[in-house]
Amino acid sequence: MIDPLALTVAADSQAVSLTLETMRLIRDELGVNMICGASNVSFGLPDRPAVNAAYLPLAVLCGLTCAITDPSVSVIRQSILASDLLLGRDEYAVTWIAKFREKQRVVSK
Repeated sequence: MIDPLALTVAADSQAVSLTLETMRLIRDELGVNMICGASNVSFGLPDRPAVNAAYLPLAVLCGLTCAITDPSVSVIRQSILASDLLLGRDEYAVTWIAKFREKQRVVSK
């Protein structure tokens, strides 16, 4: 397992692009699993969950297999579910629909 080291975009505007390119190279050349402190990209910024939620699908597309993040933040959970759906990892949208129905049941109680 390799950690491509996500750095904060607040300190270097090219940090995330470099990390994503590194992930693509690791995926394409080595084919091994990757772990990443996903919230590192938003360090020092306001509204960090929004930045993290935007970053995660990009990282998954580039080959990230394990993200260290706060799963209790609903926007991040939704982002990962939507990524899996859009990348064809949630066949027939089974998980997406099931999670939506779970939320509806909680709201209607």
